[in-house]
Amino acid sequence: MSNQSSSETPTSPLRGAIFWVAIAFSAYQLWMASFHPLSSQVIRSIHVGFVLLMIFALFPPMDGRSGAWRALGWLLGLAGFATGLYQWVFEADLTLRAGELTQADWVVGVLLITLVFEAARRVMGWGLPLVCLTFLLYALFGQHLPGALAHRGYGMDQVVSTLGFGTEGLYGTPTYVSSTYIFLFILFGAFLEQAGMIGLFNDFAMGTVGHTRGGPAKVSVISSGLMGTINGSGVANVVTTGQFTIPLMKRFGYSPAFAGGVEATASMGGQIMPPVMGAVAFIMAETINVPYIDIVKAALIPAILYFVTAFWMVHLEAGRKGLMGLPKDECPNPWAAVRERWYLLLPLMGLVALLFSGYTPLFSGTVGLGLTAILIFGAAVISGVKPIALRGLAWVLLGFACAGFFQFGVGVFFVITALLVAMTFVLRTGGDARALAVKALVDGARHALPVAIACALVGVIIGVINLTGVAAELGGYIIAIGRDSLFLALLLTMVTCLVLGMGIPTIPNYIITSSLAAPVLLELGVPLIVSHMFVFYFGIMADLTPPVALACFAAAPIARESGLKISVQAIRVAIAGFIVPFMAVYSPALMLQSGDWMDTTWIVFKALVAIAMWGAGAIGYLAGPLNWVERALAIVAASFLIVALPLTDEIGLGAVAAFVAWHLWRTRQRRAMATAR
Repeated sequence: MSNQSSSETPTSPLRGAIFWVAIAFSAYQLWMASFHPLSSQVIRSIHVGFVLLMIFALFPPMDGRSGAWRALGWLLGLAGFATGLYQWVFEADLTLRAGELTQADWVVGVLLITLVFEAARRVMGWGLPLVCLTFLLYALFGQHLPGALAHRGYGMDQVVSTLGFGTEGLYGTPTYVSSTYIFLFILFGAFLEQAGMIGLFNDFAMGTVGHTRGGPAKVSVISSGLMGTINGSGVANVVTTGQFTIPLMKRFGYSPAFAGGVEATASMGGQIMPPVMGAVAFIMAETINVPYIDIVKAALIPAILYFVTAFWMVHLEAGRKGLMGLPKDECPNPWAAVRERWYLLLPLMGLVALLFSGYTPLFSGTVGLGLTAILIFGAAVISGVKPIALRGLAWVLLGFACAGFFQFGVGVFFVITALLVAMTFVLRTGGDARALAVKALVDGARHALPVAIACALVGVIIGVINLTGVAAELGGYIIAIGRDSLFLALLLTMVTCLVLGMGIPTIPNYIITSSLAAPVLLELGVPLIVSHMFVFYFGIMADLTPPVALACFAAAPIARESGLKISVQAIRVAIAGFIVPFMAVYSPALMLQSGDWMDTTWIVFKALVAIAMWGAGAIGYLAGPLNWVERALAIVAASFLIVALPLTDEIGLGAVAAFVAWHLWRTRQRRAMATAR
């Protein structure tokens, strides 16, 4: 069945038993985040068990066309949950006989692997399961391949033991990150969304740039960028902010394809915008064993450049088509929106402050989530207090509560969360703060499913790579190419990321390609974080490039345009996303990995100049229209700035200066002639 489309249809909003399963899932994750009472292996296994239970209950066989099929879905889900409980109940025995499977182990291991494959297929289609199935078949039959790719041969028991038990397969590092950081931050975003953060972001974006040239498209860029700080899913970003921004852009003269392309580009940028970064930052930090804050610092400048590019591109397109913004009086006052709802920013500010103060993402996310819960209830109480003096006193008390929360940390947060969960037994619907908190718990559990099942399934690839050592063989070929040309090695890595990303979400795409290509780039002299960021960025770009382009196809029904046409426009808007990673490899100062602040300032200046010229060449407009020759000249001049050599920098900057001066002179001449007529 087609699961990409069906993901929106089943039991929405969640009702009945699955509602309580979602509440239990969120409560379990919050308990683990607060106290970590179980071993890491058990936490991961029960996390996957909950994921399987929810997926099969939400996506029963044959779309649940009858009660029997729905019952079968629940049966499969409960079987998946039982595999997690098995790891808990028999934890000590499994540790003692590691690698030696009993008959029960065989049944549980094979059942778990099968259910994870099927659950992933139901949620995200065939792409990722087919890739992982290829690796699984390689582990089982790779000894029959010719040449260097052949391995020594592994028995079925070794494969099942590696994938179904231990921490190198389905319960590997990605599942660990999913069961801790990722779920917590998804829940954090769900709470902020219920608190009204989307409305605040939209009002602020509309008020600041809605009245400028091409304002509606700039609103899309800013609102999607702000949403990216709390919601790391590009496709989810498209379907939330896009419902507002795409029709607005179309109404003011942008073509449907360009409007969809802008929204898809800006929304995918949310995955590189700190602090959440589509949850890949957490996996990257665990994979390469560096502090999370180092990942955020490395991502910050490229993320800003990405959104500067999108902003610049829509500005140029508006100039080319003569599009103006909204009337000033129709735009909300951005500062009034901030004054009225400033408290919504406190959890995000607290999260960022804690991260930059050196606290772990787990603690920071827990505190941020707890602050959001406090604010939902505090705002509801405050809004019901009429006298100004009492309202002011309520805000003071809320401030003390927040301060005390930071002091007591996780323990106080758990008390608040336990109260929220308890309230679900007396209130499941309605519009007050308790209902919003309950809805956030349920939405958080459901939004985590695609990420969690992807993290579990890519454990097949990681397990096979560790078992067979195939990455070393593939890496040898790329290294051989890179010794002659680093650029060719980078190009090959980029193509690999784009091809894999055609049917695979960003997180598993990053995990797969970082396992294969990032160590190779490191051996070729690319700094560790830069090599992983290079792979990560092109995994994101895969969601914008045809023929699949998931973000563009998510925008297609809203824009009422072909996903392929939207993808072509998205590539134009996101052109810097294809270039900046190469600049970072040749100048790691762009990611704060080398040099001092002068080096960083210089590379950022070069990047901005290059972006300006690439944008002009892609759109065909600067101060005035550009013909094809002028567009080619602009792109070629900017391309000299990629390689960090004094000669190429001088040639590039000189060519850009000459081109801009000539273009401005020619544009003035044209306007003078038009005026004279």
